[in-house]
Amino acid sequence: MAHLNQVDLTNLTQQELQNLRHIIDGHKTMVAKLSDYASRCEDRQVKEMFKQAAQSAKTTVDQLTNKL
Repeated sequence: MAHLNQVDLTNLTQQELQNLRHIIDGHKTMVAKLSDYASRCEDRQVKEMFKQAAQSAKTTVDQLTNKL
């Protein structure tokens, strides 16, 4: 039985690939912005929130990129 979060990305249409690239690029932008916010933030809790959000977006980028 396949895991629910496993998706076969081997037979994607050109439109689906383009959409995935758009999602990946958006997440890369989020990583950069959230990391920048974290570096500028003085409140420890808010800084950590931005860092965790950036790491989550980076994980998504890495996972999607590795599947392509």
